[in-house]
Amino acid sequence: MAEREVVVEQKRMTYDGLFDLEQLYKMITDWLEEKGYDQREMVNATRILQEGKYHEVWIQPWKKVTDYHKYEISARMIFDHMKAVTVTHEGKQVQLMQGRIHILFDGYLTYDWENKWESKPMFFFIRTLFDKFFYRSYTTGIQQGLKKEIEELQGRINSFLNLYKR
Repeated sequence: MAEREVVVEQKRMTYDGLFDLEQLYKMITDWLEEKGYDQREMVNATRILQEGKYHEVWIQPWKKVTDYHKYEISARMIFDHMKAVTVTHEGKQVQLMQGRIHILFDGYLTYDWENKWESKPMFFFIRTLFDKFFYRSYTTGIQQGLKKEIEELQGRINSFLNLYKR
C-alpha cells in the first residue's frame, strides 16, 4: 500500500458575512482544473434548520506530481446559518447568502501511488532507504510545493470572499 504523509494538517479558515455559494464553488472548481487536479466529491449535503440552512461540502482533489509522488488535498467546507438576502449592487438586485463559512484544509503527499515498489520486501526496503536518505531534499521541495498550492487556494478564496465585504 502506498505511503501517505501529512504535509498540511487542519489549516482553518473562517468567514462571516455575505457570499455567493455557487460562484464560490465554481471559483474553487476552476482553480483546481487550472492547476491540473482531478476532483472527488465525498460529501455534498444540505439541511434546513431553524436558524438557517446548513450546507456541507467535502472534496478531495488529487494530482500526480511525478510517477512516484501524488498531491492530495482534503477541503471540508461547512456553510451554516445561511439565509438568502437581496442586496443592491451597482443599481441591480442581487441574491446572496448571509452566513458563516468554515473551511478545513489537509494536504497529503502520497509516495509510490501506483504500488510499484510494494510487490517484494526487498523493493520495499530499497524504496524506504531511498526515500529517507537519498531523495530527502527532493521530497522536501515537493512538500513545499503542496504547501504553496494550499496557501494559494486559501488566498484565492479569501480574495473572493473579500469582494462581498461591505
